[in-house]
Amino acid sequence: MESFKNSLGKKRLPTLSITTLMLMTFGNLGTSMAFSLQSANMGRIFQTLGADPTKLGFFFILPPLAGMVVQPLVGYFSDRTWIPKIGRRLPYLILGATVAIIVMMLLPNAGSFGFKASTALWFGAVAILFMDLSSNMSMQPFKMMISDMVNDSQKDMAWSWQTIWGNIGGVIANLFPFFFTAIGVANVAAQGELPASVKWSFYVGSIILGISAAFTIWKVDEYEPGKYAEYHGIAENAEKINMVKLIKKAPKVFWTLGIVQFFCWAGFQYLWTYGTGAIAQNIWHTTDAASGSFQSAGNWFGVLSSIETVAAIIWGLMITRLNNKTRKPAYTLGLLLGAVGFFILAVTGSKTMSVVAFILLGIAWVTMNAIPFTILTNALDGKHDGTYMGLFNTWICLPQIVASIVSFALYPLLGNQMPHMILVSAILFIIGSLSVWFIKESSVERGDSF
Repeated sequence: MESFKNSLGKKRLPTLSITTLMLMTFGNLGTSMAFSLQSANMGRIFQTLGADPTKLGFFFILPPLAGMVVQPLVGYFSDRTWIPKIGRRLPYLILGATVAIIVMMLLPNAGSFGFKASTALWFGAVAILFMDLSSNMSMQPFKMMISDMVNDSQKDMAWSWQTIWGNIGGVIANLFPFFFTAIGVANVAAQGELPASVKWSFYVGSIILGISAAFTIWKVDEYEPGKYAEYHGIAENAEKINMVKLIKKAPKVFWTLGIVQFFCWAGFQYLWTYGTGAIAQNIWHTTDAASGSFQSAGNWFGVLSSIETVAAIIWGLMITRLNNKTRKPAYTLGLLLGAVGFFILAVTGSKTMSVVAFILLGIAWVTMNAIPFTILTNALDGKHDGTYMGLFNTWICLPQIVASIVSFALYPLLGNQMPHMILVSAILFIIGSLSVWFIKESSVERGDSF
């Protein structure tokens, strides 16, 4: 590793080895696996439990609401935390992963405790809420450690690796139901209960989450307060500023990136909510959530989600070497390809074309999860990075909440047709791609803007 003084006189963050970057971000594999199991199966879970399709958006409000509250708090308090031999961000990873593992064991059994349908739905909703609270708590430290420990020249690579590990976890998680069905685990259950293939997917996912989180906790050594202050050019006992003042002092890219993020995450929210139903309707020609055909469509959605994440891994490797000139064009291209993917998914009755659609969605997914965080962390000065990273999660969660609320009126307006909601996602991504050009990048480390 090497470090040196920058133009502002502070000691520049070291250049880390690729191995170090990979190990720092490895635990995101398990955390993303939890998110993937949740997002790919939520529509299937709640429709199987008997949710009214016109009210399906309600259940998708809870996860982003949890994230919007938890991630800023984790950032705010972890900026003020230091536990010797554990660290600044890692204590929150430990707590979040532990709770997530427990909830992942409970969630798929929502319909198996003998509750009536309405009670099972509420149990599932509360379980989803706690799963998202804990998953957000365990995911946020990975984002913050990049901001804490990685210099500007390596952030594109670090964010790409974090997304790549997350996508590998997503591939594995999304294939679980298909795999368990293939080896003979039941994919159909009694009415109101989830199939054993889904239950075992969550069980195994929880085990992998524990292993991967433990690996990162063991391998990562965060900078102790004195060294952190030296690298970021701040006083070790700097004045603490409340969150409201920090929001007012946020760099401009915090807001312009937020506009782009709003359209992207609203678009993916409709994919998670209506994707399984759209595929079942277009390809399997069924809307009956209790049918074997619908459950097959649910498995295929998992396979497609895995294809999406493989595409994201490949595209993620391609964008590890972006620079100031290529970053925004790559951002725009990735989102436009996502719009095409949503359009194909909304209109196709072909399994082959649905694969093409999800390849394009994978490109969009890694684009919107890697590039914005490079732009944001380049603009942060190290003083309150955890808080800002947590607050930035609002631009992930708020659009999902808004999209879900709007869906109560939009879904009936579009004829109660789930494929039509996927078309809305295509439009949102086109708007997002155009919004990229409102962003003006800057770098605190270099002391410039571009």
